[in-house]
Amino acid sequence: MRERRTARERRTANGRRRRTRSSATRPASRPATQPPAIVRAANRWWDRLLDVADKRSFSRGASEYAANQTTRDYLLNTIGLGAWGALFPLLSIVATQLAGAEQAGMFSMAFTTATLLLYVGNYGVRTYQVSDIDEADSFASYQVQRVITVAIMLIVGWLWCAIKGYDQEMALITWGAFGFRAVDALADTYEARLQQMSKLYLSGVSQAARSVLGIVVFSVLLLVTHSLVVASLGMALSAVASFVLLTLPLALLETPKSRSVDAEEIRELFVECFPAFAAQFLFALIETMPKFAMEGVLPYESQVFFNAIYFPAQSILMIVGFVYKPQLVRIANLWADRSRRARFDVVVLAMLAVSVGVTVVMLFVFGMVGVWLTGVLYGTDFEPYRTAQYLMIVAGGLSAGIDFLYQTITVLRRQAVATLTYLGSFVVVALCSVILVRMVGFDGAVYSYFIVMVVLFAALATQYVLIRIANR
Repeated sequence: MRERRTARERRTANGRRRRTRSSATRPASRPATQPPAIVRAANRWWDRLLDVADKRSFSRGASEYAANQTTRDYLLNTIGLGAWGALFPLLSIVATQLAGAEQAGMFSMAFTTATLLLYVGNYGVRTYQVSDIDEADSFASYQVQRVITVAIMLIVGWLWCAIKGYDQEMALITWGAFGFRAVDALADTYEARLQQMSKLYLSGVSQAARSVLGIVVFSVLLLVTHSLVVASLGMALSAVASFVLLTLPLALLETPKSRSVDAEEIRELFVECFPAFAAQFLFALIETMPKFAMEGVLPYESQVFFNAIYFPAQSILMIVGFVYKPQLVRIANLWADRSRRARFDVVVLAMLAVSVGVTVVMLFVFGMVGVWLTGVLYGTDFEPYRTAQYLMIVAGGLSAGIDFLYQTITVLRRQAVATLTYLGSFVVVALCSVILVRMVGFDGAVYSYFIVMVVLFAALATQYVLIRIANR
């Protein structure tokens, strides 16, 4: 028995020695796998927020994200703009699939009105703020001015609901859309602050996060509750959460502290930015007028069909904007050099040619598979709307040309004349929309939109030619 115990002990001791030798020669174990970069960034951001909450102050020393990151600026800003542009189309598709065309039409009308009021909240200040490199007006003044315009936006929205006499369901859906767009407008001034401080990519992150979160929350709530009211209000609350947890602290932590508010600066912002606001609001009203003309005359499901053929047209505007907007400073420099104004004209013609090219490609795509694909996405047959779709795409190409011509005329410092042109075009589209919708129904809304785009493009092109003749 003793011998067996001794042998067992010898085997145990030998095993321990072998394990000791093997552990000494075995390479060190690999460190634990790190979480993905986005998770690490989120964790660091959460730690910063907790630190702010603990200190009850945004004064926290140096910022953590670098400025002048050109590649990141282009990439993440494009992602942010793309997510923002895809928001309404995706919400419309989800609403149509999960709630039906009539309910989706109610949501589309509410979101269309909210998007129009977004221009009231923004007040055309973004470009003015971004270009204020020397900070002639304090960021604090920009913030107060934006709070005022957002409050005006919501008051106008309340008056709109009262005038329309919406029932409780439609009113709550509309206020959900108003809430989301109000946060959009408020966040814009903080995202402009990031761009002003050469951190445009952070602005893109903020915009993308708000848009994606809105889509996800709206879709999940509608899937679970089958209530557009719950989904719309939840979408608005998601925007508030995104603003409080990301946009606001990001701007305050990553940009220099502003000097105090100045009442005179706020007054100047309202005065200086009014022409840009008037032009942008009028153009948005022109594009929206056919939809307003349909409300009350045609079923709400008509809003879904109109928006479905309207979105591809608007994608042309976005694509062309991605091409020329980063080049606006270069275009302005060409105009400032009198010896290079012939080249300025070449750039203008080239961009109009790009608009034509994108329009032709879009027509080809929709001629082949686009109409069928739209039907699949919305769960209904869009073949009866094929001709209307083609007209809308051509109108979208004209819209892209109109937007570029307006920006060009602004570079020439004659935007006041262009604003008067918008006002005249609004009268045209209002009359055409009311008359044609009542005469021929849905097609009348498409015809009126197409007509006003033709008129507006011809008017702005004529103005550009006259300005160039006067400034040879």
